[in-house]
Amino acid sequence: MPPTETIALIIFIITYTGIIFTRLPWLTVDRPSSAFFGAVAIILSGVLSFDEALKAIDYNTIALLLGMMIIISVLELDGFFTLIAHKTISFSKSRKQLLFIITFVTGVASAFLVNDAVVLLFTPVIIKICQSGKLNPVPFLIAEIMSSNAGSALTITGNPQNILIGINSNLAYGKFMLIMLPVSLLSMLAIYFIVLILYRKEFNNEEDFTFADVPESYNYKSMNTSVPIFILVLAGFFLSKAINISYSMIALAGGSLILLLGRIKPSKIIKQVDWVLLLFFASLFIVVTGAEKAGLLSFLMNLFQIKSGFSGVLTIHLSSLVLSQVVSNVPFTILMLPILKPLQSDVLWMALASASTLAGNLTIIGAMANLIVIEIAGASKIRIGFFQFLKAGILVTAISFIISLVTLWIIF
Repeated sequence: MPPTETIALIIFIITYTGIIFTRLPWLTVDRPSSAFFGAVAIILSGVLSFDEALKAIDYNTIALLLGMMIIISVLELDGFFTLIAHKTISFSKSRKQLLFIITFVTGVASAFLVNDAVVLLFTPVIIKICQSGKLNPVPFLIAEIMSSNAGSALTITGNPQNILIGINSNLAYGKFMLIMLPVSLLSMLAIYFIVLILYRKEFNNEEDFTFADVPESYNYKSMNTSVPIFILVLAGFFLSKAINISYSMIALAGGSLILLLGRIKPSKIIKQVDWVLLLFFASLFIVVTGAEKAGLLSFLMNLFQIKSGFSGVLTIHLSSLVLSQVVSNVPFTILMLPILKPLQSDVLWMALASASTLAGNLTIIGAMANLIVIEIAGASKIRIGFFQFLKAGILVTAISFIISLVTLWIIF
């Protein structure tokens, strides 16, 4: 039998190859199936026992994700996201105002409502408004994608990778948000001006435009319960340290309340939960723990040369920029967790949260939110090309990385 280190290395390479190349010849493969195969192989090969594999799963992260998914699913079914999009966008009277509102409303909503869910519900509304106003939807959708990523960096619950970091770093919700506030807001401002410049012909047209008010159905009765519970959950996150209750328990409490007191059948809500994403996370935890046990992560730590201080911050930004495009930001973050834990450095945790999220704006494949918008736009015969996105992505990512590095250097 080959040594455990060799087996773990082979499984790790196969798993991350499947994550990188979601289409392989003769195989029906995607990221969750690759991770699940890796987790099962780690156990069958004896790298980890079944009990060790169960212990490898970070149940606090899974619980926080589950609680937030239940709450977000109810708000989605209530029409809360569409209501926000319609009411805010209706204030715009010019193309520049519309771009500004889309950029900042998407960013702020993504900070508290998880960016993947926000773009999933906001995108059809933006497309309808652009079509009714006879506007080119591409610059508005690019701004939406990039601001959803930049805005989601603001809080621990803004995106899956921040949830991972928040649970493992034990950072306070309020402290995390205050540190990331200038990074998110200045990045969104940069997105607004960059899109204005790149599509100046579109926005130099000062003619007023009108768009038809698309009728939508909203479940206001259900919102009377779901929205206050969501606000209570957010308040609980800010007070988590003071009341000595974990983020995961606050999210689960909110999820259980919304199932119990809400106006939507629980079975309908449970069907909305992304169980595949939870399986993906659990499987990756097992694969990475197997790699850690075999000593592979020590090699990666030496390769990256991650140390406390600003040199470590810079290394994390550069490695995030490259690897987030290769394996996407969530698998990259899970890989980094056991590397950063022994260092116990708040600035490195914040660097990972900032860089792994902002790096998603470089290319179309950099983050899941990007792919969601591209797919919805494609269904409406709106094409956003790889290089068309990259042109804005290079400028936005470069400026937001500089903002992130300067912010972390000043604060820490």
